[in-house]
Amino acid sequence: MRISARADYAVRAALQLAVPRDDRPLKAEAIADAQDIPHKFLESILNDMRRGGLVLSRRGGNGGYLLAKPAEAISIADVIRVVEGPLVSVRGVRPPELSYTGPAESLLPLWIALRSNVREILEGVSLADVASGRLPAEVNALTDTPKAWVNP
Repeated sequence: MRISARADYAVRAALQLAVPRDDRPLKAEAIADAQDIPHKFLESILNDMRRGGLVLSRRGGNGGYLLAKPAEAISIADVIRVVEGPLVSVRGVRPPELSYTGPAESLLPLWIALRSNVREILEGVSLADVASGRLPAEVNALTDTPKAWVNP
């Protein structure tokens, strides 16, 4: 699985918006500066997030962006889906739409299992979890082995 720059930037922008600010909007420039995200690219991402119902935008001198829901109610999966589409696809196709034959027949349940695990992790972690630094125990457990931190 590959996390694109667009998905990474979207999650980081959403996390910046998850920091409590007395319900004051945050300008795109401030988000871009805080997270070192190219401003024009961020504007496009924020527009997708607005259309996807994750952020609200306000115009004017005191305008900017706010989360549309509490950070506890927005999962990392929600953010990635809004800017990228399905969490796991194979050649741009969702796994249940695939079929294989012969020795490749077992690939389909493998891709389904992969999707299931990715969903379990990304749907189970909210913006509030990450912003607070308190990831769920099951996510932390996956990082406990030294092998998790090493590229084979």
